[in-house]
Amino acid sequence: MKTHTSETQATVTPALALQLLREGNARFVNNLRMSRDLLQQANETRDGQWPFATIVSCIDSRTSAELIFDQGLGDIFSVRIAGNVINTDIIGSLEFACHVAGSKLIVVLGHTSCGAIKGACDHVELGNLTELLSKIQPAVYEESRTPDPAQRNSKNAVFVENVADLNVRRSVRSIVNRSYILEHMIADGQVGIIGGKHDLASGEVTFFDDTWLHDNASMQFIAGELRSRAG
Repeated sequence: MKTHTSETQATVTPALALQLLREGNARFVNNLRMSRDLLQQANETRDGQWPFATIVSCIDSRTSAELIFDQGLGDIFSVRIAGNVINTDIIGSLEFACHVAGSKLIVVLGHTSCGAIKGACDHVELGNLTELLSKIQPAVYEESRTPDPAQRNSKNAVFVENVADLNVRRSVRSIVNRSYILEHMIADGQVGIIGGKHDLASGEVTFFDDTWLHDNASMQFIAGELRSRAG
């Protein structure tokens, strides 16, 4: 597998970037990893990097983006934080990745059985972790499929996964709403953004098609959906 260059990166569209990740995950699930000379890739990228996608994922040791999407050195940016939450520093990193370094796609990637999500569901408070988990709380409160208060905790696996999905969707919206730069790059078709979830048991990534934003039309559609819900 050849290392990405500025020329190959320039030919990648947001849709193609998403397809490359889908194909890479299919290889991972089927244990058909591409043959790569990682030392050669390290040498070829020592003076510059041209990743085609940026993945915002959890710090969970089982969710390495490079592995589950079967990508090599220099192929993707990987932003990792517990619960794949969004803050100002992460948004700044995404602006660098896309506006400066040319990345064509942002993926917000949650995963099953997430410890941070479970902590938020149980309203855990622990040092600085308290502030991080507070960023997941809106997804906990938004979950409406579990009306019984006794079931709204980490012991209820369905509740946990519902919250995890909502957290991914909220994170996608937060990135677009909080970054003028990325919002306009997406509307202009330069960059795409989508949410997804990694199944720890199977290795498969399911992308949330209802979060796929890649042009002005999709941005307007989502904006209309949000307005209708608010009304």
